[in-house]
Amino acid sequence: MDDKPLTPVEPVGSTFERFLEECGIREEVYGEAIKAVIAWQLDRARIDRDMSKGALAKQMRTSRTQVDRVLDPRNVAVSLDTLERAARALGKRLDIRLVEAAE
Repeated sequence: MDDKPLTPVEPVGSTFERFLEECGIREEVYGEAIKAVIAWQLDRARIDRDMSKGALAKQMRTSRTQVDRVLDPRNVAVSLDTLERAARALGKRLDIRLVEAAE
């Protein structure tokens, strides 16, 4: 194996973000990515607390089916109120911020 340092390569083409914009799917992809991260964080907190989905549903005063929707990374049709209740049931809080858009 050669121990020569790697030579940096100049990027070719546009950025991934520009690609998404050109395809007209940037907002959709970003929305799905955000929901996937939130779902992962909630499920991680649930597992760390050794809490079943049924117990989480009971804490949230909702159904197990609703918990499955909250934890489904592909389901972007979950209300902020529901996400907040899930966070509180897990000893967390939801933090949503409005920031300047990158140009």
